[in-house]
Amino acid sequence: MTQVTVPPDLRARHLVGTPELARLLATGERIVLLAIRFQPDRPDGRAAYRAGHIPGAVYVDLPTELAGETAGFSGRRPLPAIRDLQRDARRWGWRDGDPVVVYDDNRGLQAARAWWVLRWAGLTDVRLLDGGLTAWTRAGGALSTDIPLPDRGDVTLKAGNLPAIDSDGAAKFARDHILLDARNVDAYLGRPAEKDVPREGHIPGAHNLPTTGNLADDGTFAAPAEIRARLERAGVAPGARIGVYCGGGVAASHQILAFATAGIEASLFPGSWSAWSSDPDRPVATGVLPG
Repeated sequence: MTQVTVPPDLRARHLVGTPELARLLATGERIVLLAIRFQPDRPDGRAAYRAGHIPGAVYVDLPTELAGETAGFSGRRPLPAIRDLQRDARRWGWRDGDPVVVYDDNRGLQAARAWWVLRWAGLTDVRLLDGGLTAWTRAGGALSTDIPLPDRGDVTLKAGNLPAIDSDGAAKFARDHILLDARNVDAYLGRPAEKDVPREGHIPGAHNLPTTGNLADDGTFAAPAEIRARLERAGVAPGARIGVYCGGGVAASHQILAFATAGIEASLFPGSWSAWSSDPDRPVATGVLPG
């Protein structure tokens, strides 16, 4: 494996462990804590949030607050309008300069969308709770059913601070660089088209690298060296330009976060497969990986 020097604090810029989060909460330091309780089979996470959340956490609805309205071939979770995101962030109590921690109850696979969207909106002090709610409770962390009502914040957001691509950009990455499909292998392989059935498969030229492979057995992120080694095993050369997509721009955000902890930049295709496959003029591939 090629040796690359990664700053020792790089992982800590993007992730926070349960001991540090517990310390921050115990000392009363100002922090915005956001609970993302969406899961694909349970899109409305309010009931799970009300049943128990990390004390002080504000509920954030992924489908309506971390995504915008669909239009044309936008896919099911396009990026939110920046004015709407700023309005919601102020409702969460966010002030300019506040550090933010996001978490979910599924190993960060959904909260990473919040990490990406907020950094795309210009906020640099945004970290994900490594291991999520499972790690918190496993470490003995308390849960609360109290619903916080934060004072309105004044945060100012500006779009475009992380690289994003559209369908044309995804096609170019697949042709000229590296395009990674972060879904599981079955979704990537798909099946031949059938009448009146949504198209399955992958963007031609894309390589499959499921984001769950970036996690250790306990649900925390793998070490940066392992993430880099995984990319090289997949044939991605150090320094290659990388684009990432998934079904609707959520799992791909998790993949990009994993890469960021290892000092690797990648572009997100927010519309992902839901955008690509909705356009009948876009080709679809099924079956084995390219090459």
